[in-house]
Amino acid sequence: MINEPSVDALIRKLGTPENPASRYELCVVVAKRTRQIIEQMQSTGVTELPGKQKEIVLACQEIMNGKVTAAHD
Repeated sequence: MINEPSVDALIRKLGTPENPASRYELCVVVAKRTRQIIEQMQSTGVTELPGKQKEIVLACQEIMNGKVTAAHD
């Protein structure tokens, strides 16, 4: 279970005041980014992240740091 960053903080960071994100949107963005991280690790031969961090935690941290955003059509 991920405690930091919190789900509410991730939703606020992912959305905007005019167009707030939903929990569903957060799940989709985190899942897609996690799959990308895993694919990158497999293609480069990396077996685990530094500090034995999980890929999903890295994806959530990237959202909080503003490195990952949701594309709104």
